[in-house]
Amino acid sequence: MNDPIPDPCDCSDMAQVRAGVDQVDRELMALLARRFGYMDAAARIKPDRAAVRDEPRKAQVISAAMADARERGLPETVIGQMWEVLVEGSIAYEFARWDEIDR
Repeated sequence: MNDPIPDPCDCSDMAQVRAGVDQVDRELMALLARRFGYMDAAARIKPDRAAVRDEPRKAQVISAAMADARERGLPETVIGQMWEVLVEGSIAYEFARWDEIDR
């Protein structure tokens, strides 16, 4: 039987820390699957390929992530860099999905 994974502040050894990180990574993957599902929906809904890249929306998403990071006491610059990669990857994925749809 697996022991429950403690909160980060309650970890007393590296095995607990690693188990917690692994659990969070699985949770993040589930959230990313959901996020990419929305990219599938966007590719299906957008009427033309030029609508896939939306620079004002990209800036808004990254800015919101950085503001949220700041409020949570997380490294704002690192979160901004991560979201840049996430959003660009999402755009590339959406382009590929848009191209696959028979219109």
